[in-house]
Amino acid sequence: MNKAKNKKQVKITKDQTKTKIKDKENKKENINEKSLNWMQKTVDAVEGFFLNIFKKIGLKKFVEWYLSHQEGMRYLVFGALATLVNIVVYDVFFYLFKVPNATSNIIAWIVAAVFAYFTNKMCVFNSKVSTKKALLYEIVSFFGCRFLTLIIDEAIMIVTVDKLLWNAALMKVLSNIIVIILNFVFSKVIIFKKGK
Repeated sequence: MNKAKNKKQVKITKDQTKTKIKDKENKKENINEKSLNWMQKTVDAVEGFFLNIFKKIGLKKFVEWYLSHQEGMRYLVFGALATLVNIVVYDVFFYLFKVPNATSNIIAWIVAAVFAYFTNKMCVFNSKVSTKKALLYEIVSFFGCRFLTLIIDEAIMIVTVDKLLWNAALMKVLSNIIVIILNFVFSKVIIFKKGK
């Protein structure tokens, strides 16, 4: 009888331990989600504010269309912001600090890529990864694809600005249009794809 009682107590203790571990993991996951969701909540609130204004001024069809294409529209908004970050950082280093063209472009790329990773992850594709391996895949594939588009961007800038002596600011804008399109395709198909 004591053996049966001891086995029952051991089983209860193991179950309690498993429950405590699961509770800790859930709390940790909830804390991580809350810390990541502040940006998502802010974007949702701002987006909702503007969509309500559009509805009130008679653009209900636009609001419906926007909501049915929300991921792509958010990508355009944050892609435009990342492009703005890229262009401003490039201009500051190239024109203000007189840093060479290629170096200014790389610095601008680094700042814009970090900005784009967090905004794409949290606000556009709502990526939630459950393992460190999945997070590492996401980060490596994101920056790997961005590095590929950096090479394209760098080639355009070197050929058009350094070789052909075209306007650097205009070429930076045109180069970024190509880069935005490629980055969306990579993000949608490779990096933040659903069910990876």
